[in-house]
Amino acid sequence: MNTSSDNYNSILKKYASNNENFLGRYYPEKNSFYRSEYQRDRDRVIHCSSFRRLKHKTQVFVYHEGDHFRTRLTHSLEVSQISRSIARHMGLNEDLCEALSLAHDLGHTPFGHAGEDVLSECMSNYGGFDHNIQSLRILLLLENIYENFSGLNLSLNCIDGLLKHNGPVADQKRLMSLLPEVENYKLNLESFGSLESQISSLSDDIAYNNHDIDDGLRAKFFSIDDLKNIPILKDIILETYDKNSDKNNHKLVRKLIDYMVTDLIENSKKNIDSNNIAIIKDVYEGKKPMISFSDKAAQLIKDIKSFLFLKMYKHSHIQDWSEKSKQIINKIFTYYMNNYPKIANKFNNNYSKERNISDYISGMTDKYAIDLYNSIK
Repeated sequence: MNTSSDNYNSILKKYASNNENFLGRYYPEKNSFYRSEYQRDRDRVIHCSSFRRLKHKTQVFVYHEGDHFRTRLTHSLEVSQISRSIARHMGLNEDLCEALSLAHDLGHTPFGHAGEDVLSECMSNYGGFDHNIQSLRILLLLENIYENFSGLNLSLNCIDGLLKHNGPVADQKRLMSLLPEVENYKLNLESFGSLESQISSLSDDIAYNNHDIDDGLRAKFFSIDDLKNIPILKDIILETYDKNSDKNNHKLVRKLIDYMVTDLIENSKKNIDSNNIAIIKDVYEGKKPMISFSDKAAQLIKDIKSFLFLKMYKHSHIQDWSEKSKQIINKIFTYYMNNYPKIANKFNNNYSKERNISDYISGMTDKYAIDLYNSIK
């Protein structure tokens, strides 16, 4: 009798991540009759505490600033939705795309990139901090819900995809410094990741550029008229704008997501065809990523990022909270450096005091960090 995984596998492209090229798990486990290996990866991510805490972690706005602004959790869900849509149309593995998308931001600190910057400064003499590597530390080491192993024991295909979220690992020395355990997985760090990992990475770009436009408009940091200064976006606005409608922001974001997704699919199909990609080995051995935007769409995304950097990320309101978050993280780090016994029993490993403190702080929500900061004398 075929399993549900076998049935799904039969509709995938030969160059997709499928049963034939499944790499297994570091700790062998029995297969599930009803779920594919990548469904199991996805389910383990969704049910872990690190994923739940994303609901109170900053995307751009701190959690208490409004119920309608994105958080790390809603961002991850939007990345997942976009990546699944792309994967389905291209005959690739939706389940792996979903697992990668939901897991990619687990390592983020409270207060978003501002929190990461200050924690990196605190750890500058102790190996540093990197949120992408921290996601892997969580998945391989820090989640502690199984009796026979640490971490979630995700598939090696999923681990490989997360390692290569931004392409081949450029700084392997840094990776091995922060996560020496990854060497045991015997993965090729110099190759590109699967097509699913490439889709997840660019779905991240699509999601955050669009939802930051949406949140920026909601916060009144800029207007639709301001966005008309961006080529292509001006044409989309002229096509969708109705002066008598109160849905213009939503129409713009929907149209822009559709534009980016369509461009990514069409351009990636051309890449796959022109590079004669037949099996997944061809993807791994490629000289460039197969999933990519056209030059025109890539320039649009670059222009949007530049616009958001000036109009949103450097807005005085965001900058004020960034400075406040630096004070909070600095104070908490210093406190635990001087009072490590208060949390020492939370760790059972051979890592340094500083690394354990970093792991502890990076796992905090905005709310927990603020409350702790206010309670420290």
